[in-house]
Amino acid sequence: MRKINLLFVYIFLGLGTVMAQSKPQILVQPYLQDAEPNSITIMWETSSGEESIVEYGTSPRLGKKAEGNAEGINFSDTRVHSVKLKGLERFTEYYYRVKTGKLTSDIFQFKTPPFASDEESFNIVAMSDMQYDSQHPNKFSEVVNQGVLQYLQKEYGGKLPDNLAMVMIPGDLVQSGSQYYQWKEHFFDPAQKLFAQVPVYPVLGNHERNSVFYFKYFSLPENGTPAYAEHWWYKDYGNTRIIGLNSNEGYRNLREQYEWLAKVLAETETDDNIDFVFAQLHHPHKSELWIPGEDESTGKVVEMLEAFSTKTGKPSVHFFGHTHAYSRGQSRDHKHLWINVATAGGAIDNWGEFEGRDYDEFTVSQDEYGFVMVEVDGNRSDPKFTIKRISRGNEGKFRDNELRDSITIWRLEKKPEAPKIISPTNNELVEEEFTLLKAGEFSSPLSGAFLAAAHWQVSETKDFEKLALDSWKQYENWYYEEDRQKNDDLTDEKTKRLKPATTYYWRVRYRDQNLNWSDWSETASFKTKRNEK
Repeated sequence: MRKINLLFVYIFLGLGTVMAQSKPQILVQPYLQDAEPNSITIMWETSSGEESIVEYGTSPRLGKKAEGNAEGINFSDTRVHSVKLKGLERFTEYYYRVKTGKLTSDIFQFKTPPFASDEESFNIVAMSDMQYDSQHPNKFSEVVNQGVLQYLQKEYGGKLPDNLAMVMIPGDLVQSGSQYYQWKEHFFDPAQKLFAQVPVYPVLGNHERNSVFYFKYFSLPENGTPAYAEHWWYKDYGNTRIIGLNSNEGYRNLREQYEWLAKVLAETETDDNIDFVFAQLHHPHKSELWIPGEDESTGKVVEMLEAFSTKTGKPSVHFFGHTHAYSRGQSRDHKHLWINVATAGGAIDNWGEFEGRDYDEFTVSQDEYGFVMVEVDGNRSDPKFTIKRISRGNEGKFRDNELRDSITIWRLEKKPEAPKIISPTNNELVEEEFTLLKAGEFSSPLSGAFLAAAHWQVSETKDFEKLALDSWKQYENWYYEEDRQKNDDLTDEKTKRLKPATTYYWRVRYRDQNLNWSDWSETASFKTKRNEK
């Protein structure tokens, strides 16, 4: 009898386990997509159930309801739900919760974007390459929860939706985009407190490839090329246009993507509401810590953004990842920034671990975990943005949200004064080798501006068509944890070996730390001695 009773107990416990396992649950907590001043999309995933309801309102009492759709994702009962809320008020705080059958989420908040004419300032977080690393499995959770969320609370206080407009992610969200479980466990779960209150905008990295899960989990703007919906797109927030691109193999060189980008940039030229363009794509054009990760196609994108910024006066940035470290660079002749926002979880690409190179464009490269804050000033009379690197350190040194780098870029031109020529001048006779060029002190009408770069040219012709020297240096050049520009006086420059008995012409221009170039100096001349040999 005892054996029979035990048998019934085991059967009961087994059935209980099956029933527990089949109990409906929210697998992926609500997250925000495709926010507009008057609409937003809310998504979540459940273990089963077709009902897709969002209750929302301007107070925790909610009061309104919207319905959407559900679709399968993994050849099982699991469903991804999507509900678009319409008729919202711009730049307004809303409360919401999601419902599927008897499942009900907690109440969360979000804030709709403003119009550009509202002149509202806002913040963006950019981070990438949070794919799972078995050596540091909780690193992405740390970067989000101890990094982003705590930093925002400490710096700004108040509610998260008031402090952050969006999250940009230039690729490599998971280790393997084809592995269904990784999306929940490695990407959505660690960031649920952030994504439930702030819209997230990713682009594809090589680890996602062309994952079907990526396209099912995200509802991105469908304003790209129709045949490649959500591969590339743009989103406006206030006075800034965010452009998402696909730099993966098979898509990076598609004519359709470049044609679409050219069209978007042409439209942006004449759009008076847009002051800045931020593009994001995964692969770098140049990488100081990992040369094999470079991709030439990104260079085409950079050239297009450079040309756009120079033609319009609207500064631009391309945010990228792939190399697991932070880098900041800037184009020489254009008001355009190069920003590597990695790594938010993937194993760091340490100095010396891979083939690297010291590029002129980059002033800062740091092997570390962290994220980038972008503070955009919406003041239409003098708009600007500031980029800040917030570090979580590396395996050698922990950093608790330490500000490691910062740069501010103004929309309006604020030129330094053209430098004064000191020597050599007036066809002065000089030694033919390693002549020292000297210019005057830096001066600018902009308060706080300092000499951040100098560009020197020496030519055999007055029109500078036959250059013997074309050199630019920046005030800092952090490479391999060493500032290679330390103690370098940017007001002088040694030439390369010059021809004897030759007349040369030279000029110089100065740049401040905000990427504003002066006009060229006046042209001076000198002559090298005749070779006595």
